[in-house]
Amino acid sequence: MKHALLPRLGITLYALTCFAASAAGEIAGTEHWVENAGTRIYVWEKVDGAPEGKKIIVLAHGSATAGRESFDLQVPGKPSYSLMDQLASEGFDVFALDTRGFGRSTHPEGHMTTAQAKDDLRAVVDYVLKLRDASRVNLLGWSWGTQYGGMFVMEHPEKVERYASYAQMHVNSPDVAKRRARIDAFRANPYVTIPEAGWKPRFTSMAPASINEPEVVDAYAKAAAAAESRTATGPQLDLATILPMVNPRLVSVPTMIIHGQYDDVADTDGLLPFFAQLPNPQKKYVIVPEAGHMMHLQKGHMLFQHEVVSFFKAP
Repeated sequence: MKHALLPRLGITLYALTCFAASAAGEIAGTEHWVENAGTRIYVWEKVDGAPEGKKIIVLAHGSATAGRESFDLQVPGKPSYSLMDQLASEGFDVFALDTRGFGRSTHPEGHMTTAQAKDDLRAVVDYVLKLRDASRVNLLGWSWGTQYGGMFVMEHPEKVERYASYAQMHVNSPDVAKRRARIDAFRANPYVTIPEAGWKPRFTSMAPASINEPEVVDAYAKAAAAAESRTATGPQLDLATILPMVNPRLVSVPTMIIHGQYDDVADTDGLLPFFAQLPNPQKKYVIVPEAGHMMHLQKGHMLFQHEVVSFFKAP
């Protein structure tokens, strides 16, 4: 284990390397730990070969599942469903964090907030920049990750080369409206337990079953249930009560808005006005067919990967 202290940032850094061959071939994984003011943040990295000189991507997970289980799902016989492996095979150095309250990271006793998740992301980005002697990262946020990710971009555009906002919700998102009916339950319980079967319905929320592969849905549900013995409700409470959290006029870096044809939180009615207000002329809006809110794990996942790779590789 390596240990270093950054007094000016108030961050203690740890890295524990445990290389493991992936289904994609020579790609290996490394565990990192970032301690941010007493909160221990887990980070999972995938890279093909030496990381020196590679573009960096940081992945910000959504409101239910940790980063590694969200973005590095290993499905026997179906290696293309690991977004991290596919990005690593394209020459990127890829990192996925677990914010506090999720996965292997510190679980505070009370509610965690989107603002705290943004601070966890800041600590991780600072760690990665120091680790790789880099000045900027590329950032992809998924679902709730577009909220703390977008907040981070607003505050630290100098640290972000490009930003991909995947399945971004808005005030009138259909699924967010459903969450408002559960505000009292979210306030009363900082965590909930979701059984394995409870992770599956999101694949078909407003999306036909035909865009899913049963083996992938089963693998995700099993991995999510194992990683999240208790799931934080703080993100749900924030989504139900304080949207909008991101001001598009302050997202000044090149940005891609991308979502699936059947997404239950992202749609053109809610997001085209946001897109129009993005100030950087280098921006892109993409809708992927055969995909819903779980797009990177549905039949449209390869087109999604193509768009993400193309955007992050653009000059």
